Amino acid sequence: MKTNVGGIDKIVRIVIGIALIAWALFGGPVWAWIGVIPLATGLMGWCPAYGLFGMSTCPLQKK
Repeated sequence: MKTNVGGIDKIVRIVIGIALIAWALFGGPVWAWIGVIPLATGLMGWCPAYGLFGMSTCPLQKK
């Protein structure tokens, strides 16, 4: 897996993921657990959807 998530994109994914998970933990809707996905992709630096569409926000992997 090549890194395809970089910079601001990575930070935004992590913040949104944590916010959604916290919301779910403190009585939010069940669907808020979807925050696990942006958190994981932000921490790993790889997004399968970006790979599928040939996209990258990582400056080292721009196409």
